[in-house]
Amino acid sequence: MSDLDAVLAHIDSDLDMSLDRLFRLLRIPSISTDPAFAADVARAAECVAEDVRSIGFEAAVHKTPGHPVVVGHQRGGKRPHVMFYGHYDVQPVDPLELWEHSPFEPRLVEVSPGRKVIRARGACDDKGQMMTFIEACRAWKAVTGSLPVDVSLLLEGEEETGSESLPGVIEANKAALSADVALICDTGQWDRDTPAVAVSLRGMFHEEIVVTTADRDLHSGQFGGGALNAIRVLAKAVAALHAEDGSIAIPGFYDDVKELPDELRQEWLALGMSPETLLAPIGLSEPAGERGRSLIEQVSSRPTCDVNGIFGGYQGAGLKTVIPNRAHAKVSFRLVANQSPERIQTLYRAFIRAQMPRDAKVEFINMKATTPAWVDWKGRHVALARQALTEEWGRPALRMGIGGSIPIVADIKDRLGLEPILVGFALKDDRVHAPNEKYDLSSFHKGTRSWARILGALASE
Repeated sequence: MSDLDAVLAHIDSDLDMSLDRLFRLLRIPSISTDPAFAADVARAAECVAEDVRSIGFEAAVHKTPGHPVVVGHQRGGKRPHVMFYGHYDVQPVDPLELWEHSPFEPRLVEVSPGRKVIRARGACDDKGQMMTFIEACRAWKAVTGSLPVDVSLLLEGEEETGSESLPGVIEANKAALSADVALICDTGQWDRDTPAVAVSLRGMFHEEIVVTTADRDLHSGQFGGGALNAIRVLAKAVAALHAEDGSIAIPGFYDDVKELPDELRQEWLALGMSPETLLAPIGLSEPAGERGRSLIEQVSSRPTCDVNGIFGGYQGAGLKTVIPNRAHAKVSFRLVANQSPERIQTLYRAFIRAQMPRDAKVEFINMKATTPAWVDWKGRHVALARQALTEEWGRPALRMGIGGSIPIVADIKDRLGLEPILVGFALKDDRVHAPNEKYDLSSFHKGTRSWARILGALASE
């Protein structure tokens, strides 16, 4: 039996203990966006640091202006060096009443014959994903006494709030984190049986628009028909963001957008994503993006604009006949490679200001942005990861575009000069950020086996 075969057998036999370790972390409500949970986020950092120390890592919990970052290292000499990134913070659980059980009381649930899932907040995003890598390292240590490559860990507690403190930690530990490649487990598979390596991530820019008209809310009987309504002004402005063909109507918005390489486009089209496979399961039937673009391009490689919330006027029970003097909209953009969040902000603000009538004022607040990232999709590290995944899953590993964002990927590329391998085992029905989040037991188990194979493949490079 080879070392790798022995490691994979150990992962199989140790699965119950691996779940126990994951469940211990899942019980900690490490909600990073809510200051009420700051102590719990810090407790989760200590839990992670203690766990990786138990398998030989030298790990330190770095305090930041926000939440802590765990940095760990395990080195063995002149051999390949990988840096692994993950995050232990989670999203809020609201609305709590929609959960089948307490979100921080993890349990194993059989959702269909032969299919078990881990149900808890953070089960998939990203505690379960992060622990697949840590458990793979644990198995290599248990079987061989060492890791097959040098490993550094960068595990943060602010990913769900934009990773604002992490660049400073990276700069402070730049030399120690210098490696040959970065490994990231916060993405997904094509389906339950088909693994994937992500080759692109959309960036994001979002902020809130506040429109103000009169100096107070007005009686609609006294002023209706003559006074400007802030909600009407705002609704017209956000409606103007999209053209009739589904494209974004802001002048200059697409100037820096490059076409998808034809080789990747053909690979993606061959996957057969359709309204029936993607939209029907969520109660929809027609694509809403740019006409003339395939559905997989719309959700993976094209930029988008969405109104995430809109409110103003009376929100209570019953009726109150006012003309609102103030209205708010939360707007976000998913951006693709070469688009600058700063430039899009300038174009977007100018566009919204141009929609304002003379008696309306507009301000922009709570701006946050992340930079899009593109992976060397023909690189040798991606090829090694795909081969290892193919061997584990028995199906060719795909090269996927990811519609979401991982804020720190651009910093890892720019500050550390590392090309990332983005491998994850999330599924489209994992209810990430929603009530009843889950992670398939097969994703956790085979994900751990996959990382064990990838580490072995990188060691033989």
